[in-house]
Amino acid sequence: MVSTGVGAGLVLNGSVHHGLTGNAGHLGHISIDFDGEACPCGARGCLEAIASGTAITRHALALGWQAPLTADTAGVAASAQAGEAAAIDAFDRATRALAAGIAATAALIEIDIAVVGGGVAQAGEVFFEPLARHLRRYAAMPFLKELRVVPAELGPDAGLVGAAVLASAGDSAVPVMLGHSSR
Repeated sequence: MVSTGVGAGLVLNGSVHHGLTGNAGHLGHISIDFDGEACPCGARGCLEAIASGTAITRHALALGWQAPLTADTAGVAASAQAGEAAAIDAFDRATRALAAGIAATAALIEIDIAVVGGGVAQAGEVFFEPLARHLRRYAAMPFLKELRVVPAELGPDAGLVGAAVLASAGDSAVPVMLGHSSR
């Protein structure tokens, strides 16, 4: 999920992977830029500081983007769709970092699909086209060649819906959420 933050839910072998302390999935706090800015978590160069909606807007503004109405990710996306260079560059930087994070995760746990939802994913092709292009570059190992990134079918509410289903039904809900029956 990419919104004001970056997070992930890991589904491994049909079950949610919670981690030893229930904190698995903090994709946003993988260090992508070793000399990057300090993150509130205490690390440096976290993916979230580069790829979140807040970071996209901040970077676009730093590149000289002029917000048409409000300075938010939707505005940056609209400007990128209109061909504005600063907005395109802001999305390119974010998707390059996100692709590196997804590829690293895929190499570690061998997944073949990453489903991306949240507000930033609503940018559509401005977001998914460069993400797919960068993913091809970072997912270079032979077993990662089939790795793909797809938009969440539930749109910006995908993370909330998934969390609600898991809270009410637990891990038994995962096959239903993935569109598979248990039969």
